Amino acid sequence: MKRVGILFNPRLEEAIGLAWEFSQLLEKQSVASWLCSAREEEEARPQVPGSDLLISLGGDGTLLRAVRVAVPHPVPVLGVNLGRLGFMAELGVEEARKRLPGILQGEGRVEERALLEARLADGKVGLALNEVAVARGGVCRAIYVSAWVDGEPLGTYRADGLIVATATGSTAYALSLGGPILYPQSLDLLLIPISPHPCPSAPFVLPPDSQVELEVRTDHQAILSLDGQRETALKSGDRVEVRQSQHRARLLRTQPPGHFYRRVMDRLTGKG
Repeated sequence: MKRVGILFNPRLEEAIGLAWEFSQLLEKQSVASWLCSAREEEEARPQVPGSDLLISLGGDGTLLRAVRVAVPHPVPVLGVNLGRLGFMAELGVEEARKRLPGILQGEGRVEERALLEARLADGKVGLALNEVAVARGGVCRAIYVSAWVDGEPLGTYRADGLIVATATGSTAYALSLGGPILYPQSLDLLLIPISPHPCPSAPFVLPPDSQVELEVRTDHQAILSLDGQRETALKSGDRVEVRQSQHRARLLRTQPPGHFYRRVMDRLTGKG
């Protein structure tokens, strides 16, 4: 590797210090580097071309931002966990310090993950690695969300909302809603209602090429949320189209593929 970007959570002093430390480690390995706050996505994005790797310093939220910054370039992201959960991050701080020289020499493997594309009627498009949610806003009242899959009406849910999730997102918000856990490289989509009443609550597993349309009906607030980080206000009658993006998230992995299942069980049983 010749050039590496470092994206850090600016709210964590440890992440800021570690960014400078890693920059110096890279310099000693004759690797150029650039640093940027993960919350300054527009500033970071022009620096991605020509980079061989992005290192994310923070929690899963920081990694989600790093993935968005990388698109559409095929640059892998290495997550270093400084957060509380860090389910998607690959390495802890000490392990990252030890393994960085080997990673720069080509150790590890790249794992591709599905991304979602959400499109509004005005043409505005957003990307999500975990999930796209059409949900109620600040008012604690249910909304009505009608759903279509590939043009066929599925039904109207009276609920706090609906989410469309990827395999990556199956261990995030979707899991708390009772959705199934998909293996990380699965391209299938999940459609899951949020606190439906008195509607069916069973999630749907949809084929990778599915197109989902969601239309909201409400007399109060509703939002479109991407990975719980980007929100757009919706008004009654607004429709959102969700499909799998042509782009892929690329995560650098140092653990064997089967490590995913042990990590899931550790998280679910409170061991990790």
